[in-house]
Parts: sequence; C-alpha cells; structure tokens
Amino acid sequence: MRTLILAAVLFATPATFLAAPCGGHGDRSSMVVATTWLAAHQNDANLVVLAVGDKSEYAKAHIPGSLYLDYHDMSAQGGLTLELPPMPELAETFGKLGVTGDSRIVLYMTGNWSTQTARVYLTLDAMGLGARTSILDGGLPIWQAESRSVTTDVRAVKPGKITPCPQTDVIASLDYVRANLRHAGTDIVDARDPQYYTGASASRNRAGHIAGATSIPYGSLLDETGKLKSAEALQQQFRAAGVKTGDQIVAYCHIGQQASLLYFVSRYLGYDVRLFDGSWEEWARHPELPVENSQK
Repeated sequence: MRTLILAAVLFATPATFLAAPCGGHGDRSSMVVATTWLAAHQNDANLVVLAVGDKSEYAKAHIPGSLYLDYHDMSAQGGLTLELPPMPELAETFGKLGVTGDSRIVLYMTGNWSTQTARVYLTLDAMGLGARTSILDGGLPIWQAESRSVTTDVRAVKPGKITPCPQTDVIASLDYVRANLRHAGTDIVDARDPQYYTGASASRNRAGHIAGATSIPYGSLLDETGKLKSAEALQQQFRAAGVKTGDQIVAYCHIGQQASLLYFVSRYLGYDVRLFDGSWEEWARHPELPVENSQK
C-alpha cells in the first residue's frame, strides 16, 4: 500500500518540482505555469515569485507575495549593451530577493516585458537554476484579466544564499558562432524583426544577418494575448525555418534580449540551444565577419 501511495504522489507532482540538485535545464512540464497553478501554490514555503517590468507597474499592482526584480541587474557593466554578469554578482542579486538553492521560482511580466522575462529565465538557467524556474504564461495581464487578486503591499524578504553551478551550454561566444557557420546540425537563428534579417533596415551600422542564419522573429512566438503559442504551432514554425529534430540552435538578435525568448521556446520544445550573448552588436563590430542581405 505504501508503494502505491508513493507512486501516486510522484505522478501527481512534476519531477522537476521536487527537490533537485543544482544544474540541468527545465522542460515542457516545468518551464511554463498557468495562473491556476500559481494561484494554487501561492503559499508554498519555498516559492519565490518575481515580477519583471517597470517598477511603477509593480507599485501600482502586483501578484500578492511577489517581489520586484530590477532588470538592470541582469546586465554586466562591460563593453556590450547586455551581457551576463559574473556568477557571484548574480548570486547576490537573487539572494537579496530570497532565492536559495531550494527555491521554486516563478517569473512573470507586469506588462509587455516578455523578452526581458525570458532573459531573466536564461540568467537563472545559466546559474544552474533553470530546472527550478518557470514563467507565468501571459504574466500579470492574464492574471488580472481573470480577476485574480492583486496588491500594492510588499512583503518582507528573508535573504537567501545561492551557490551557482554555471552551465556551459547556455551562452555561445563569438568564436563559437564563427566556428559553426553553415555547420551541419547547427542552426543559427535570427530572432529580430524581419526587416533587420532581410537588410531592409540596418542595425549597428550593418544591414543583413549572420551568414547562413535563418529567421524566427521573437514576436511570432506568442499569441495576441501574450501567452506562448501551442507546442504544435511553435514546432511548425521551427520546421518551416529549416530547424530539424536533433539540431542545435544558436539564437541571436540585436543585443541578446529578444533572442532570450527564442532561447526559452527552443528549450521548451526540447532543442539543445545556446544564446549568442554578443548577438548582432558584437558581430557587426567585425567587418571581416560574413553577413548576408536577403532584401528583395
């Protein structure tokens, strides 16, 4: 009888929500949660809910118990506009918000902040906390559309301690991208709006896209309500862009923000994916690196 009860508990609880060691990545069962799930788990002892957006939006109304995360803390002060900070700095940032190695983390956008929210997810994934992190589908707009409670109260925070275990399969360097141009089984995917991919509009003083790259615009990954499209619809988009089952994806955009949503969706669909953190900003600095222009 005890065996049957234990089995029932395990099947009722997604495996990635159970206590797990640092490292690894989330999957389709853990990376996205619905408002119904969050409403049912708001009082979980190890739950940390973080709002990503404008601070004035958070101050006006936020999900009870959630804390505001300053998106500016997600970028290093270096030579690029947006760059993953050192792990000790990230551990301090999230520790101040009460995150520990045992936390179950849910991120949500307060407004039109889907790419920034995905960037925070990627950051936690790089720290080894991706398997314990989810994004609330549709964020605060959907939560409020369903007439769920919001508040202006800010709860007290008990600082947490994190020991990151950096994941080496999240960020791709410039050299990595250069070495994998037109490499069989590796798809370099441009997440920018189509006019930048084709070269109709220039970015960083260069027009076009990384040689051999295909296009999956970040804006095409969500439906009109801001929720993630179905896995079947997303998979169809990837196939249409030439991405095959078993391929590795290297995502890029202007500075590494929009492509964070493509990174998230690629992981969600089960692809091995990396984000070219320097993205077009870094590639365009090197006139010797090949660019293609597909403007008709």
